[in-house]
Amino acid sequence: MELEKEIHSKNFEDNYHKAVINVSYTYNWISNILRNRLEKHNITQQQFNILRILRGQLPNPSTVNLLKERMVDKMCDASRMVDRLVQKELVSRCTNSKDRRAVDIYISEEGLKVLSIIDKEMKIGDILRQNISEEEAGVLSDLLDKLRG
Repeated sequence: MELEKEIHSKNFEDNYHKAVINVSYTYNWISNILRNRLEKHNITQQQFNILRILRGQLPNPSTVNLLKERMVDKMCDASRMVDRLVQKELVSRCTNSKDRRAVDIYISEEGLKVLSIIDKEMKIGDILRQNISEEEAGVLSDLLDKLRG
């Protein structure tokens, strides 16, 4: 659906203004879909992101700093997210054997199980697949990369 119909407005200064509003609107549209799909697993999008990063790190541990570097949402408090995931028993924390000041973070078996279930239930690409081709998705991704410089 067209942006103008969704937000009931045609008042844009120019196409740059419209594009910024459209990117912001689309971000929220995608976030709402993801949030609804993750809610039944009692995890947030940021927690989902951390679990995926930790799974990708296996068998190596991660640190909070590594998580911060790789997270999609750079404003997220990774330390707090890890605390919550530890409470849910989806990750574990232990002291680094070489540097006692450092903390190693691992995804737990339960965390891997939750991700496996989510992987079976949804493919993130399916959100776009309904409306655009894979080639168009590639062009969109390239344009977004270009936008960020």
